Amino acid sequence: MATAAGRLRRAWEAPNILAHIFATVDHKQIGMRYMVTAAVFFAEGGINAIVMRSQLAVPENTLVSPNRYNQMFTLHGTVLIFFFATPMVVGGFGNYLVPMMIGARDMAFPRLNAFSYWVFLFAGMMMYSSFFVGKAPDGGWFAYVPLTGPKYTPGLNLDVWALSLIFLGISTTAAAVNFIVTIFRLRAPGMSINRMPLFVWGILATSGAIIFALPPLTVGAALLEFDRKFGTQFFNPNGGGSVLLWQHLFWIFGHPEVYILFLPAVGIVSTIIPTFARTRLVGYMFLALATVSIAFISFGVWVHHMFATGLNPIALNFFGAAGMSITIPSGIQIFAWIATIWKGNVVWRTPFLFIFGFIILIIMGGFTGVMISLVPLDWQLTDSYFIVAHLHYVLFGGVVFPIFAGFYYWIPKMTGRMMNEKLGKIHFWLLFAAVNITFFPMHIAGLLGMQRRIYTYPSSLGVSDLNMISTVGAWLTAIATIIFLINFVHSVIWGEVAGDNPWHASTLEWATTSPPEPYNFRHIPIVESADPLWDAPPNTGWDTRLEEPAGDRRELYATSVLEPEPQILMVMPEDTYLPLLVALSMALVFVGILLDSMVMIGFGGAFGLLFAAWWFWPQEGMA
Repeated sequence: MATAAGRLRRAWEAPNILAHIFATVDHKQIGMRYMVTAAVFFAEGGINAIVMRSQLAVPENTLVSPNRYNQMFTLHGTVLIFFFATPMVVGGFGNYLVPMMIGARDMAFPRLNAFSYWVFLFAGMMMYSSFFVGKAPDGGWFAYVPLTGPKYTPGLNLDVWALSLIFLGISTTAAAVNFIVTIFRLRAPGMSINRMPLFVWGILATSGAIIFALPPLTVGAALLEFDRKFGTQFFNPNGGGSVLLWQHLFWIFGHPEVYILFLPAVGIVSTIIPTFARTRLVGYMFLALATVSIAFISFGVWVHHMFATGLNPIALNFFGAAGMSITIPSGIQIFAWIATIWKGNVVWRTPFLFIFGFIILIIMGGFTGVMISLVPLDWQLTDSYFIVAHLHYVLFGGVVFPIFAGFYYWIPKMTGRMMNEKLGKIHFWLLFAAVNITFFPMHIAGLLGMQRRIYTYPSSLGVSDLNMISTVGAWLTAIATIIFLINFVHSVIWGEVAGDNPWHASTLEWATTSPPEPYNFRHIPIVESADPLWDAPPNTGWDTRLEEPAGDRRELYATSVLEPEPQILMVMPEDTYLPLLVALSMALVFVGILLDSMVMIGFGGAFGLLFAAWWFWPQEGMA
């Protein structure tokens, strides 16, 4: 007779290898696929960066052509923002960790979760494949009109950009809705909102921001496509349109996007610091409120990017003040982290080193961010390499460093094996030095008059040495990343066995096995504090009602919103190929629009409707 654990495994695991690859709806498998796919895009964007820095290493260089440089420059920004950073922190870490952190067995909508991943994959393939046929986007990741309109950029290049981002927006929006419902309705009994891990708070605030920030970008990209394909005049002043309309639509999305990346990253920071400081986090509620406040304030800062466009001075003053006000909740976070470290007994392991480096870099990036919130100073620095330096300190220091910290911290949970500590510390110190060598000289180059978005520059500008230093730093960054890859491979094959909770952490994901079972928890935990594994004995406080699956079904409880109590027993869907098939059909539609192929649009639309009807057809026994 099968044991309860055996029946649970049979109910939740994929029936065969084909289903495991193409039909799984397991949030952990989907999360790891997001991570691997986003890492591939990170490598591709990094290669673009290395080539661009090599082109700028010396004046009047001819390593790549101006057109190819524009394509690489555009893909570098687009891919790293849209196809690496957001999918890694939200789709990757969020998918893998949030259900386990809240004591659930899966996401609220498992099939929608799988669909989100497949759409992300196909949108990324659509975007990056254009590079290999010479049709890559070449108008910058911001796609400013009129340069990206049909008059100045004919051909498919910008159509690829606009359609890929509209397609990707479907994935991102679906994922955000899934996270919001999961966090509000699947938390374990006792996990009230003031007991949620701060990483979960970060994902929740980010998901809410995505719901409101993404539509302006989608609308803007759609209007750009109408101008390009059908001759409308939304962005043509001679036809009654406005070029500033594009900037407003793009930056209403673009500035919240910075915090869509940043908030889950700081959630990682707030999760890791208490573990290695060996003490509870100082100011939990202030940090949670700061997270939500930053998400709200970020929507009032978009004109921060448009100070040089000739807008009304009163508006400029308002948005300048808004840009500076966001430093208040950000400062609360930094002081809470420093206070926690100060009162604790720090263990200097690799994950904590990356958090330490993050704090230093984000302070530097935040300081220059306040500088360019001042309207007169922004007028002097806009479109210079000073802005490039600020942007990369915030995004590389503020997002990539927490991502590496998260990898070193949670890879033992994902693989069951520890990362090599010596290689990890070499990786950190080399990367920390490389980032400062790469980006700090850009501040000086910008102050000396070097413009951003340029293919080359004259030797008389006096920035040759600074550009060579930045190029050396870029190559060191690549070497440091290769060391991480070697460490990861070494860990998977020869790493020390981790155990279930090697860091002696306090959050619920460490109550599962390493790697976790397909069902996560045999018993659903009952939570009594914000640090459940520090406050409860390891084998008590578990809800046994779901231990025995009824007829090998996938079951979990939906709970109430504020003070979670079990309300509804939900039967979750089995593994299915439908998310893949629907995403493929939609990809066919978007490629058909790109190529003006009514046949592809017709077939994709017909199959998409068929598979969607199959998806929503009522199934016996499903909640």
